[in-house]
Amino acid sequence: MAERPILFSAPMVRAILDGRKTQTRRVVKPQPQLSWPCLGPEFSVGGRDFRCPYGAPGDRLWVREAWRPVMETWRSYVEYGAGGEGAVPGREALEKMKRVALRFPGARKDVHSEAWHPSIHMPRWASRITLTVEAVRVERLQDISEEDARAEGVDPVTYHFGGPPVVSYRDGFEIAWRSINGADSWQANPWVWVINFSRVEVTRG
Repeated sequence: MAERPILFSAPMVRAILDGRKTQTRRVVKPQPQLSWPCLGPEFSVGGRDFRCPYGAPGDRLWVREAWRPVMETWRSYVEYGAGGEGAVPGREALEKMKRVALRFPGARKDVHSEAWHPSIHMPRWASRITLTVEAVRVERLQDISEEDARAEGVDPVTYHFGGPPVVSYRDGFEIAWRSINGADSWQANPWVWVINFSRVEVTRG
């Protein structure tokens, strides 16, 4: 079982914690010349091998999110940009935390660090969410179904046409995708890795 990091924005972290997000899509790089979807975490096209950088079923992903170390006189903990906090897991992590807290701009050397660190700089010990990869496949971005769009944890778009309101998670996903990847990213319709996952509870020593 391999373990890899994966980045999520604050809204998506909250969706995972709420149990609303069990799926994520990431652009395949480089883009393959496919004419049909592929099942599984790896495939070959034209002599080139493609392997999902987020692993295969059974592997684990630990979530990186915006965070900051807080070091007070009476306790030390990790605060998360998406809300909530977590205890520092052990003396070794605490020593690492002290070094991290003093290295970033804005850190206070006397009581605690107020510097928010971007998700890319989150170390493994500070992560509070671990996921198990359940399934991996490749498909076109715009082939997402309404059910899968809901599993992405996005807010739906509600339309009012004079009758009962019509809710579209797929349109909500398109809006979220454009906001993250750029205005033309949806129209580009790239091949994407579709990763189904479940959240697991990890006991730390």
